[in-house]
Amino acid sequence: MPPQNSSKKAVREKSLQQLIEDVGLYPAEAYDFIQQGLSHTVQKLHGPVTKPKQNRHVTGQDLCHGLRDYALQQWGMLAGAVLERWNVTTTLDFGRIVFALVDFGHMQKQDEDTLEDFRNVYDFRSAFEAEYRIPVTP
Repeated sequence: MPPQNSSKKAVREKSLQQLIEDVGLYPAEAYDFIQQGLSHTVQKLHGPVTKPKQNRHVTGQDLCHGLRDYALQQWGMLAGAVLERWNVTTTLDFGRIVFALVDFGHMQKQDEDTLEDFRNVYDFRSAFEAEYRIPVTP
């Protein structure tokens, strides 16, 4: 996902609009959400950049949990409804979007990263409805 690896073959980057048209399952907002959620997750797990070439990779499972956290921060109790409107109803949908972004040159992955890393990480209904608690500030 985020690591830069110069030994990888260069992937010809296509526009986000072309990616959306080619894949056809998810709207532009879903791809933007994944990219912003990745930044959120990397920052949460690794903190600020202190060494530019430091490996800041996150696993598919880490990203799924970070995306849940990010969605709840953004939309609170509406997070599940927003994602469902974008046809994102499982953690595997997160993975499909990530790998489409990788295939089109908008993200990078490590050799061990697979779509299966995103399968059944958590149940959407319980993650975005039953487990959500309104934050209480003192």
